Amino acid sequence: MLPASRLLLGVASGVLLAMVGSADSYAHRQAPEPRQSAFMRVYGPTLPPFGFVSFCDRHPAECTQGPFEDARFELTDERREQLDHVNRSINRLIEPATDQEIYGIAEYWTIPMTRGDCEDYALLKRQVLMQRGWPASALLITVVRDEKNDGHAILTARTSKGDFILDNKFDDVRPWHAVVYTYVMRQSYINPKVWVSLDSRDSRTPDHLAGVRKDAARR
Repeated sequence: MLPASRLLLGVASGVLLAMVGSADSYAHRQAPEPRQSAFMRVYGPTLPPFGFVSFCDRHPAECTQGPFEDARFELTDERREQLDHVNRSINRLIEPATDQEIYGIAEYWTIPMTRGDCEDYALLKRQVLMQRGWPASALLITVVRDEKNDGHAILTARTSKGDFILDNKFDDVRPWHAVVYTYVMRQSYINPKVWVSLDSRDSRTPDHLAGVRKDAARR
């Protein structure tokens, strides 16, 4: 899913810094990430995946910044059941296939109808949950390195009880720290067009993680 190119969004660096937190985050960039925490830590702005930028150009309504919501979304039992149901249902609804197989190109982010790869699963889950009342600030597309060290996209649910992962590789919704992935970057909860680094060592993203590996749709 993540090929070798990406685009900058036209956002001034000063605005980005204000969005993703104080300068203290940058001063501690070398600190190890507290994987025991229920909440992910971000380390400053980074470049978005180029496939995501193209998706926003084609579907601006899916990338619109909603009302600012600093507080985390309250995770009730009903909402936890929603996460579980949406994750399982879409994993069964969508047949895994690469962009090359479907569209004849290496990288194409979209909301799938019947087939798709990992970022397509994540985009559809985000859309369905927003239709059920979840705010954009609680549903963040996230890029990781998976257990094979390959680029992979998932959906992070940012809640009052922690950050939870919706993944096309497994049906149960899991706490982020319980999944053996290397977390690279994700959308900012303040602005869905802004992306932030999850890597304490460097806020820049390797070129080959700017899209999603072509066969990462496979379970």
